[in-house]
Amino acid sequence: MAKQTRDAEFTEFVAARAPWLRKVAYLLCGDWHRADDLVQESVTKLYVRWSRLSRLENLDGYARTVLVNTFLAEQRSPWGRWAARRRTGVVPEPAAAGTDLDLSVDLRRALAALPPRQRATVVLRHYCDLTVEQTAAALGCSTGNVKSQTSRGLDALRRSLDQQDRRDRTERTERTERTDHPDLPHLRDRRDLRDLRPAVPVEGAVK
Repeated sequence: MAKQTRDAEFTEFVAARAPWLRKVAYLLCGDWHRADDLVQESVTKLYVRWSRLSRLENLDGYARTVLVNTFLAEQRSPWGRWAARRRTGVVPEPAAAGTDLDLSVDLRRALAALPPRQRATVVLRHYCDLTVEQTAAALGCSTGNVKSQTSRGLDALRRSLDQQDRRDRTERTERTERTDHPDLPHLRDRRDLRDLRPAVPVEGAVK
């Protein structure tokens, strides 16, 4: 009976927290399939210790710590390094109403480019809303390390988003110029218009 009660409590906890854990895992690894694997591995670890954990005051915090440590351990393994090299992009999450999908995708792509521990620090501080002290406890490091990792991570995100914004503006300008000249879809910018000048001077043309 005790085991049935324990299993029922565990099932209830996982059903309630799985979507949240999956979102955190996705922000850490940038891949929904791998996020599911990370959650499953973390949930297995929780189940093994559930008889002691179920009485914890901050069970959510413990589950999050297990998830982050599982992710970081994976990144140090040969499999994690191989998976990181194989990952070529970020799969966008379905957009909620009113969400700027392009910005959301750009942010996830920039986040995925951060080093794993830096990424974990940014996710814990700015998605999970943990304090510096709570983040340090979750990662097993000093508060000074959390502050420096967060600062470097946010600087890298800003640079990446600024670069993407400049690329987007350039692409929009090029599309506008091609639209202005619908018969000339091959033109990349205004300088290419010089290619259209006649090889033989036209009589009466201004020189």
